[in-house]
Amino acid sequence: MRSDLPADPRALLALAEPIAREVASALLASLDGDGPSISAKSTPTDLVTELDIWAEATIAERIHAARPDDSIEGEEGAAVTGGSGVSWSVDPIDGTINFIHHLPGFNVSIAALVGDQPIAGVVVSPLTREVFTATLGGGAHLDGTEALGPTPLRCATPPSLARSLVATGFAYDPGRRTRQAEVLARTIGHLADIRRFGAAATDLCLVAAGRVDAYWEVGLNRWDHAAGGLIASEAGARVGSLDGGAPSSASMLAAAPEIWDELGALLLTNGAADV
Repeated sequence: MRSDLPADPRALLALAEPIAREVASALLASLDGDGPSISAKSTPTDLVTELDIWAEATIAERIHAARPDDSIEGEEGAAVTGGSGVSWSVDPIDGTINFIHHLPGFNVSIAALVGDQPIAGVVVSPLTREVFTATLGGGAHLDGTEALGPTPLRCATPPSLARSLVATGFAYDPGRRTRQAEVLARTIGHLADIRRFGAAATDLCLVAAGRVDAYWEVGLNRWDHAAGGLIASEAGARVGSLDGGAPSSASMLAAAPEIWDELGALLLTNGAADV
């Protein structure tokens, strides 16, 4: 553990992982029922279900019970201010539209941070039953069988940008989504292909696992990328904003180091930061 951290990242992950697993199991079980009630937030396509709210409340309550002095933020409004120096960023169902339609891609994402730096993260995919984890300086792992143990993750090493499979996402606002599609149209001819899975944390974990070579998006909130970004970074991907700074709501690019600079420059030339 780094001596300047207020808590051991491994202990924080040990707290978050079983909570995320439990919530993911409950979400999976809910798919056999009549389905949750659904309402809209910022736009008609920005949906929330009663289970998003339940999941976030459950996660926040469990964390607060174990670490009452920590801060907590969440997509559905969780807001706890603490003085421990550790904060938590929670996306209870990242990819709610996928969840509503029973599509793979939705996940439960929990990250612990010190300042703006994620130091522990877990992303659980209920439908694929995969658990992605990372701690700062401790590497990233995909949950394995009990006998084999977790599998270390390593990002891909694509031979060129032209051979790269790249993921992206779109905003809920129709106008912004249209502008993002225009950027995509100018970019796709320089790549092997594009994938759109519908959940930022899923995309970032796919970069970590080497299943896609890169992922970019604009307009993300911290809870969208905190856990997945740490997992991708600890798997060897380069993670940052398009201008080379830290990931932010302005932009995020996670990619194999071999293509990061070229892809970032292509996206900036094509207006990805201006949408």
